[in-house]
Amino acid sequence: MGEQRGDGASEGDHGRRPDAGHGRAGLGQAGLGRAGLGQVGELNERFARLLAAVLAISSELELDAALRTIVEVSADLVDARYGALGVLNEEGEFSDLFTSGVPDEVHEAIGRLPTTHGLLEELISHPRPLRVDDVTAHPKFREFPEGHPVMRTLLGTPILVRGTAYGNMYFADKRSGTPFTGDDERIIAALASAAGVAIENARLYARIRRSTEEFQRSLLPRLPELPGMQACARYRPSKTVPQIGGDWYDALVLPDGVPCLIVGDVMGHDMRSATVMSRVSNMLRVLAYEQCEPPSRILQRLDEVLHGLHGGPMATVLLGRLEEHGGSEWRLRWSSAGHPPPLLVPAAGPARYLRADGGHPLGVTAELPRPDHEHVIPTGSTLILYTDGLIENPGHGLDEGMDSLARAATELRHLPVDEMCEGLLGHRDGEFTGEFTDDFTDDVALLALRLAEPATLCGGA
Repeated sequence: MGEQRGDGASEGDHGRRPDAGHGRAGLGQAGLGRAGLGQVGELNERFARLLAAVLAISSELELDAALRTIVEVSADLVDARYGALGVLNEEGEFSDLFTSGVPDEVHEAIGRLPTTHGLLEELISHPRPLRVDDVTAHPKFREFPEGHPVMRTLLGTPILVRGTAYGNMYFADKRSGTPFTGDDERIIAALASAAGVAIENARLYARIRRSTEEFQRSLLPRLPELPGMQACARYRPSKTVPQIGGDWYDALVLPDGVPCLIVGDVMGHDMRSATVMSRVSNMLRVLAYEQCEPPSRILQRLDEVLHGLHGGPMATVLLGRLEEHGGSEWRLRWSSAGHPPPLLVPAAGPARYLRADGGHPLGVTAELPRPDHEHVIPTGSTLILYTDGLIENPGHGLDEGMDSLARAATELRHLPVDEMCEGLLGHRDGEFTGEFTDDFTDDVALLALRLAEPATLCGGA
């Protein structure tokens, strides 16, 4: 029995111990499994947030807003207390900086842009990811300037696109107090790629803009000296690419000595529109010089030629003659092919539009007659001809845009005519800064004339 008890005890003991051991192991494995699943879930959540951030950034058209979002999202995703994104110019110098978690007083104490020494110099000289668990122990460490936060850990990565360095991103001190990880590094690298694409696209956009604007301006004439008036013309492209459009202005002195003024807008925003604009403006110049008057006949003849030779491209045009009227007044005689009305800004009193039958655009039919209009303008007034891009504003009606332009012109009439033009280009919703704004959704041609005594000769602007 003793043997049986022993056997029984042995069997019982062996039977119980494995059960107890397997139970403890099972609990441990289950705990590890839950922890692992938790880590996987956290990682998946971070990458989901990363994907959402990249998608949001890719739809952001404003570069500064995109870069600011990138550094803020990056700092959040890697749990960094501090973050920065530095942009390098083409000379390899810092030209801009976007930060997260850095108080304004730090910028006031140490300056807006970072210096290129220490660990930052390492990141610039050797553009590859940099992960430092102890900043002060790194051979490249330099003492923090007075007012700079003391940082202990660092994660940095260059912003590269096809081998070109556009800047770098660097983050310091996880809020948890732990070092940065490989996953953190991969997340930052992905967002640095998004930053690189955003910067490269912005610079490509700027180059295209400069080239297309130069091409467009090459198609526009220089204003001649016009008797008895100061003239100023401006052209601004739209903010969208391609920025080639069909807007133009022109002025010439006709054989009878009368100044002829023209603004027009060919339908479309592409190379073809610019080509058609050049063709139409040159034809109109020749016809105006040959016909002299009346303006309606010149426009009708232009429409006939365009229909006969080029299939009748669509365009709006306003053509006017500024004739002497007595000793101290002018008479504007004009005809319109579907174009916005002239804006008259008197020396005193509010600006007002010379509203009249706008006629039909070029390209509709060459057979319908076009009316002529006239208005007497006192000396000291400013006459403004423009294309519809100056009065169009997304989210607002055309009447609101016209009212806004008229208010701005009234406020700016005391300025020299060239400064007045710049102010008109800067106006929006009744507000104007006098500075260039590039938020036009359509290109703009503007022609302004300050009228002196009819017999006076003034230099053209």
